[in-house]
Amino acid sequence: MSAQIEPFELAIPDGDLEDLRRRLAATRWPDQETPEDWSQGIPLAYMREVAAYWADGYDWRRCEALLNGLPQFRTELDGLEIHFLHVRSPHPDALPLVITHGWPSSIIEFHKVIGRLTDPTAHGGDAADAFHVVAPSLPGFGFSGKPTRPGWTTQRTGAAWAELMARLGYDGYVAQGGDWGAMVTEAIGQQDPEHCRAIHLNMVRARPDPETMDDLSPLEREGLAGMKHYRDWDSGYSKQQSTRPQTVGYGLADSPVGQAAWILEKFWAWTDCDGHPENVLGRDEMLDNVMLYWLPDAAASSARIYWESFGKVPADEISLPVGCSIFPKEIFRVSRRWAAQRFTNIIHWNELDRGGHFAAFEQPGIFVDELRACFRQVR
Repeated sequence: MSAQIEPFELAIPDGDLEDLRRRLAATRWPDQETPEDWSQGIPLAYMREVAAYWADGYDWRRCEALLNGLPQFRTELDGLEIHFLHVRSPHPDALPLVITHGWPSSIIEFHKVIGRLTDPTAHGGDAADAFHVVAPSLPGFGFSGKPTRPGWTTQRTGAAWAELMARLGYDGYVAQGGDWGAMVTEAIGQQDPEHCRAIHLNMVRARPDPETMDDLSPLEREGLAGMKHYRDWDSGYSKQQSTRPQTVGYGLADSPVGQAAWILEKFWAWTDCDGHPENVLGRDEMLDNVMLYWLPDAAASSARIYWESFGKVPADEISLPVGCSIFPKEIFRVSRRWAAQRFTNIIHWNELDRGGHFAAFEQPGIFVDELRACFRQVR
């Protein structure tokens, strides 16, 4: 296997953008939803508005320049080409950090926090809180390679990320993640405790403790209600992607409106947005994220992480230092006493008053503050 690290620059052909506009113009629309809300999915009127903007107002070259303004690389890890950002801090004592996105996210989720993490003094912070940031695209996501055989579980990805950090020359580092990125981060903490000093999670997986059921806190009651809501009303996408990712991929790969709706609905459901995703995320940045699925034709390949790992990720005890940030609109929320049953060395715990599943995207300032507070304890 080649250990070479190659610089990477995006240069999407004009023909790909012209094809996108052609497909948007040729969309066959469904009939309108029957209720006057989002309960059946994205309303037709909003999706038409987004598609019209995507075709005639959205500028991919702006996003391309944003990404090309950051140091991008590709390297082969365990037989697969992985795309990643590697932004070194100007501060020599910066702490190396590998940060991992989930689905339906991408490295775009971190574009508002990378500068604050790598150069805190330029954003009113302290040089002692600086990080060197490594942000890989998950296998099958964005501009990483697409696995051609089964086996790319979250555990395998965690091992690949540990190898990446070693290849970059980092003998000690910390790791952070949410959604699937949280499970990859857990895997790093389980598999590479010799080099990973601590992990931070903004989606914390822990089973409700049966011993607490007669004395539940408000957070625990909300957490149980959230789990029920997810099972009853919010998990259809995961059932499809964990059982038949190839089947759903045909429609998403062929229709940009289908791909966008599949993703944007989650920005409505999982953000702290008071009923509309554009209350917290800009239309351009949401479409930037969609483009990292559309342009590389990553609908099916990204969905396969569910087939590989959904319901199969170990929930073993983790003794490495762990920080947990509990955002109020996270899909799954647990209490500290539930989390402590699994994470035996919690060094940071905070229950926030705003923010949701895409914490770095929605609340970059709060997110950065959480990472700084957590990892100060292991510098």
